Amino acid sequence: MNINLNDNFTITTEAYDIGERADVFAVSAISTSRPELNLTRSAVQRLIENGDILINDNVIKSNYKIRGNDVMSVSLPAPAELDIPAENIPLEIVYENNGMLIINKPRGIVVHPAPGHYTGTIVNALMFHFGSELSGINGALRPGIIHRLDMDTSGVLAIAKNDFFHQSLSLQLATREMSRKYKTLLHGNIKDDEGEISNFMGRNPHDRKKMAVLSPSDRSESKRSATTRYRVISRLFYKNKSYTFIEASLVTGRTHQIRVHMAHIGHPVVGDVVYGIPAPSGFPRLEGQLLHAETIGFTHPETGEKMSFSAPIPNDFSRIIEIIS
Repeated sequence: MNINLNDNFTITTEAYDIGERADVFAVSAISTSRPELNLTRSAVQRLIENGDILINDNVIKSNYKIRGNDVMSVSLPAPAELDIPAENIPLEIVYENNGMLIINKPRGIVVHPAPGHYTGTIVNALMFHFGSELSGINGALRPGIIHRLDMDTSGVLAIAKNDFFHQSLSLQLATREMSRKYKTLLHGNIKDDEGEISNFMGRNPHDRKKMAVLSPSDRSESKRSATTRYRVISRLFYKNKSYTFIEASLVTGRTHQIRVHMAHIGHPVVGDVVYGIPAPSGFPRLEGQLLHAETIGFTHPETGEKMSFSAPIPNDFSRIIEIIS
């Protein structure tokens, strides 16, 4: 497929797309061009029903079969305007220029408003400190947000101040040109000094609030390929229990990816109450999961310069590493 990125964008099909359902094709195409939208198949079907997705300027049905050189046009409706209050929440700014900023997100704060969290988020803080400077591509709920970190994950987060930077950084994210490295402490002793975990991930069929590794034959609309690489920094032993301190690199960026992958291989993140196991008796007090987005790297949208930014692991994380070393 060839994707022309504009506010309203078009996708031209290729020979290998022929015969695919329009809704399935659209989910794949939109997730490549605008991964931050995170549109499900049902959401795409609603866009098709509303005439926001056309083929060759014609209204279609979701089961339309793609033909060669079809031109799919996508017109994303403007989001509903919501009153997101600006809140004077401190931000630790690692880097800032005219088009973007990199912040060090603390553990325990949600990135953007969602049901149950309409205040106290990074977006509320951004509205206070930057207001109308933020990119509007993601609408009222997610101004400037290019990617996310879980509430209990700390570390570097990229924010766009204008749509040009937002589109460029989002495309680098989608095409895997953006690098993201994490530090985390795991239960148990990983066998290999380095490795790669590659499989499919999607919504847990038994608990929709969780993610899970899925089989290749699973037909879930949320199924996506997921790849994490890791290397061991140190192997630790504390009160008759083994732990492994690693650096994990995201090749893809699925929801909860590192947490799910590490739990899948039997080494969950220490402090992860969703996918992990309780810390053993006598373990140092935890303030949350020990997962930190340490480094992000990308190409400057205007100059083409390779850039990389890092934030050190939080004090409580480093203290635990020192105690159990």
